[in-house]
Amino acid sequence: MELTKEYIQNLRQDYRSAGLAEGDVDKDPIIQFGKWFKEALEAQLFEPNVMTLATADQYGKPSARIMLLKGFDENGFVFYTNYESRKGKMLTVNPQAALVFFWPELERQVRIEGVITKVEEETSTAYFHSRPKGSQIGAIASTQSHVIPDKASLEDRVAELTEEFKDREVPRPLHWGGYLVEPTYIEFWQGGSSRLHDRIVYEKTDRVWVINRLAP
Repeated sequence: MELTKEYIQNLRQDYRSAGLAEGDVDKDPIIQFGKWFKEALEAQLFEPNVMTLATADQYGKPSARIMLLKGFDENGFVFYTNYESRKGKMLTVNPQAALVFFWPELERQVRIEGVITKVEEETSTAYFHSRPKGSQIGAIASTQSHVIPDKASLEDRVAELTEEFKDREVPRPLHWGGYLVEPTYIEFWQGGSSRLHDRIVYEKTDRVWVINRLAP
């Protein structure tokens, strides 16, 4: 296979599995997200909580990476990370973010935009201690997004910490915890034939969600 410009330009998929009408969605986008997320779970998709997290620095320069959703409720969407990582530093100076979920087997996408706040320390600590001990140690050992001399130095640090905490609880490091994305914009996208996709968008105005249809 030769990856020519023409070959890549002709990559396309016609979506035909379902449609999405204004009458099909709940008036509350969090409830609607929960419905779609449950259907993704029931379809046994691989890691349906995988999402793209996009951030930007103080100059508006964007950055994106894959993350895992770790919870959602009427307040918003939660993920956990190192506060001193690149994304953590961006969120400190520009506390806004966007999330994207893509479930290709269901021909669905959800886009979320909102304001970032840290979750309460008690919540971060509780989740930290629910993780496997190896993941807890990894959170301490890794200076995420910072340059390290080699992988061996990281593995050595993990070994040291594994020995140090083999018989006791691993404390949550203060540089690690959760963020809450409080949504102001949520869009539900259902693939349609001939690129006539369905896009239903919720935008928060004066604490009220307004629902509209967007052209594909």
